[in-house]
Amino acid sequence: MPTLSKALATLVLAAVLALPGAAKAEKLTVLLDWFINPDHATLIIAEKKGFFAESGLEVEMIEPANPNDPPRLVAAGRADLAVSYQPQLHIQVDQGLPLTRVATLVATPLTTLLALEGGPVETVADLKGRKVGFSVGGFEDAVLGAMLENAGLKLDDVELINVNFSLSPALLTGQVDAVIGAYRNFELNQLEIEGYQGRAFYPEEHGVPAYDELIVVARNDNLEDPRIAAFIGAIERGVQYVINHPEESWEIFKAYKSGLDDELNRRAWWDTLPRFALRPAALDQGRYERFAAFLQRRGLVEPQPPLATYAVELVQ
Repeated sequence: MPTLSKALATLVLAAVLALPGAAKAEKLTVLLDWFINPDHATLIIAEKKGFFAESGLEVEMIEPANPNDPPRLVAAGRADLAVSYQPQLHIQVDQGLPLTRVATLVATPLTTLLALEGGPVETVADLKGRKVGFSVGGFEDAVLGAMLENAGLKLDDVELINVNFSLSPALLTGQVDAVIGAYRNFELNQLEIEGYQGRAFYPEEHGVPAYDELIVVARNDNLEDPRIAAFIGAIERGVQYVINHPEESWEIFKAYKSGLDDELNRRAWWDTLPRFALRPAALDQGRYERFAAFLQRRGLVEPQPPLATYAVELVQ
C-alpha cells in the first residue's frame, strides 16, 4: 500500500497533467499552395497568436517546390492537409484523387482577365482577333472561353499564347493584349507599382459561376482526425483576429519571414482582407454544385460524384 506522501504525489502529478496545455501538442503538416503571401494571413496569425497551440496543435506549414504537388501528396498520405483551389479540387476528384474540402480560406475568386487602361481592350468583346496570354492551360481556357461566349465571341476568335508565369511582363511589353489568370490582389497592384493602370474583367461578372479561391483539403479517410477540426477552429479564430485587428495583423504577418515587408505585399494585404472566409468550415453546397456543372459543360470533368464525397462541413 503506498504511503500518504506517495499517494499525494500521484494525485498532484495527475492534476498537473490534466491542466490545459500540459498534454503534448499534436503535430499537423499543412502544405501551402505557393510561397507565403497575404492569402495565407489567417494561417500565419493563427500560429503567431498562439491559436494553434491553444488548440493542442503544432502546425508545420511548408511552401512547395512545385505548386501542383500538395494535393497529390495529401492524397498519397504523405501530409495531413493541403491548401488548394476549388476549381482544381473538382478536376482532381474527376481524376480519382481521394480528396475532400474541409475549409475555405479565401471565399471569392481572385483570378481576372487583365488588360491595360488606355489600351485597345475596353470590353471583353474588344479581344476579337487579339492575343491573350495564359500560364496554365485547362481551367484558364475554360474561364476565358466562358467570358468570351458571354461577350458573343469564341476561343477561336483570340490567339492564345503561353507566357508561363510572366503575366505582367507579357502585358507590359506588348507581347499580348490581355492575360487570363492574373490575380486581382497581386498583378493589378504590381502594374500600379510599375506606373501602369490595369483594367480587370472579373469572371464572376462575365458568365463564370463564383467559386472559393483558396481552400483546405484532406484525404477522404482522414476526416475523423480530431486534429482537423481543431485546426479549423484555430483558423476561424485567426480570421476573426485579422478582421478585428488588420493593422496589428499586418505587422505580425510582415515580420513572419524575410521578403514579406514590401509594397506589393502591403497592397495585396488590404485588397485580400475583405475576401477571407469568415466561417472557414461553412460549405456553400449550391456554389460547389454550380461550379461542378460549369466545368462539366466546359468539358473539363465528367459528371461529379455526390458533393458529400468531396466537400464537407465538419462539426467542430
